[in-house]
Amino acid sequence: MAPTDDLFSREPDDRVRVLDEEGTVVAPDLVPDLDDETFVAMYRDMRFCRRFDERMISLQRQGRMGTYSSLAGQEGSQIGSTYALAPEDVIAYQYREHGAVVARGFPWEYLLYWAGHERGNAELADIDVFPLNITIADHLPHVVGMAMATKLRGEDRVAVAHFGDGATSEGDFHEALNFAGVYDVPALFVCNNNQWAISTPRERQTASRTFAQKAHAYGFEGIQVDGMDPLATYVVTRAAREKARSEAGERPRPTLIEAVQYRYGAHTTADDPSAYRDEADVEEWRRKDPIDRFESFLRETGRLTDERVAAIDEEIEETLVDAVERLESYEADPEEMFEYAYEGDTPTIREQRERFRELRERYGDEAFLRDE
Repeated sequence: MAPTDDLFSREPDDRVRVLDEEGTVVAPDLVPDLDDETFVAMYRDMRFCRRFDERMISLQRQGRMGTYSSLAGQEGSQIGSTYALAPEDVIAYQYREHGAVVARGFPWEYLLYWAGHERGNAELADIDVFPLNITIADHLPHVVGMAMATKLRGEDRVAVAHFGDGATSEGDFHEALNFAGVYDVPALFVCNNNQWAISTPRERQTASRTFAQKAHAYGFEGIQVDGMDPLATYVVTRAAREKARSEAGERPRPTLIEAVQYRYGAHTTADDPSAYRDEADVEEWRRKDPIDRFESFLRETGRLTDERVAAIDEEIEETLVDAVERLESYEADPEEMFEYAYEGDTPTIREQRERFRELRERYGDEAFLRDE
């Protein structure tokens, strides 16, 4: 692997790539030194993400799942960057980076959140993933706070924030990155530039030439990477992590990574992207598909065969079927809605819970389920 200095001495628009659109290695010195099983595991998780995405959208269309945000097209950045981390590193994401959950074992309870149960968020704590964040960029200051705590405690781990390009227009983005730069905390900021913030295109989001260069205003380094190349995102994230852990002070610890990619589907299942973008542009980006190019690389290097792909697909399907069956057999306790508002009970919460119990006893649960 090339030295970290070689990567971070690039101009912000000098995009890091390892694989081209055909899966051919274009930067041999950047191919990560991973064993064959890890390469295949990355491929499996990317393929799992795509199938998970398809299944979730199907369930939502059938009325069996709530509003969902699709990740298709962004598997390379999500899996590549998460594999570059240590298990103890903390991840906070917006709401589209399901790959971070997949790469850390995919607890089936994750589906509960998308079906309206807060327990699905609570389960993520066991894999050091923060609850997903719907409010744009609000999680960035929290990540910086976690990184600051890590530094003060002398812990050997980093805090990582994933967010979309639209988040860079929020005040939380400025405040978080400014604090990170001033206090030199071990934080990585991964901007998933998928070209659209709902219906706002990238060119109307900022007048800056790149999002990566915004890091310079805060006194640390920014780097742009091909987000549809899992090996490139792995290499960049790994190098940024090592820099964040350094105590020498020779280079700033934080890094802003701009992962350039594309969102194939709608912003969420409540969105109609045909109203604001051209399908021809989508098809052009699909020709750069992260799964296809990575599969080409693995086949060319003898790490993947038809039989292995078939076995992976069978295992993925079994895992998803089991997760959906668990979800649909789950019997939620309606009183869970009171458990997560605060760390502990407050007089108001206790009063509301008691009132809720009285109403259930008086009218029965069916009264709460009627359509008006």
